[in-house]
Amino acid sequence: MLFLGAGLIAKVWLQIPEAEMTLVALSPAIFFVAISSVMRGYFNARQNIKATAKSQTIEQVFKTALTVILVEIVAIISHASTEWMAGGATLATTLATFAGFGYLYLFFKTKRREIAREIKSTVNYKYERVKTIIKKILLVSIPIALTAIMSSLNKNIDSFTVVRSLKEFLPEAEAITQYGILGGKVDTLTSLPLSINVAFSTALVPAISAAKAKHDKKTITKRTSFSLLTSMLIGLPCTVGMFIFAGPILNLLFPNASAGEIILQISSLTIIFTILDQTINGALQGYGKLLIPTLSMGCRGIS
Repeated sequence: MLFLGAGLIAKVWLQIPEAEMTLVALSPAIFFVAISSVMRGYFNARQNIKATAKSQTIEQVFKTALTVILVEIVAIISHASTEWMAGGATLATTLATFAGFGYLYLFFKTKRREIAREIKSTVNYKYERVKTIIKKILLVSIPIALTAIMSSLNKNIDSFTVVRSLKEFLPEAEAITQYGILGGKVDTLTSLPLSINVAFSTALVPAISAAKAKHDKKTITKRTSFSLLTSMLIGLPCTVGMFIFAGPILNLLFPNASAGEIILQISSLTIIFTILDQTINGALQGYGKLLIPTLSMGCRGIS
């Protein structure tokens, strides 16, 4: 749908026709992201965080290297067409996603027999019907999926409304530029602390689930408190630092296009709250309170 509807989405919904090739290049990544997410969730639930970490590392390394290579190649072929260069950079993301998926598949293939033996040897092993397993998975996955959908929907709402709103007060070119600053630079910088904190929120889900199954409230409290403290130690310095040094940060990272200081300062104020929200959601999901994060995201989208 994204591949075939890229023109409609770019020209009508986003009102950024130049984004069509970017959407086309991104569309194959959807399949690999979906499968990789399931496999990472499986290994995280088994508290094998190394598999997820290695796959994400491989993905980022490939993404960085391929982005530079493909953009340079496309720039030469297309005579520095920014539209095609953006498509090449996004294609690098798609290929990197496939690389991360490939590692997870090979890792699972080598560990499959070992995992099967472990399951059969446990005292808790019992045969369950496929329908029962699917029902249990859906009861857990649907609320978590809705939370993720709400998060993506919030970003899509921004992409649909920001440019339209800015066009009422600014020329079209300036409106697109301002949205590019928000989405390309500011969102990238403010999401960096969230990427660091996601490890704690992800690891919190299986840890609290295991403690809850054992009725170990002390462990639940201890791990939740530690994760919240760590999130504060990550989020608070990042919020203060980006607010105070917004200008120098943009000048350092984007010396030829350093505009956006005020936007970064305003956006930096959300970092601490978003990080705490991320950690609390992980704790709630691990404890089985799956609908609360979904309702929270819904309220955020409405506001």
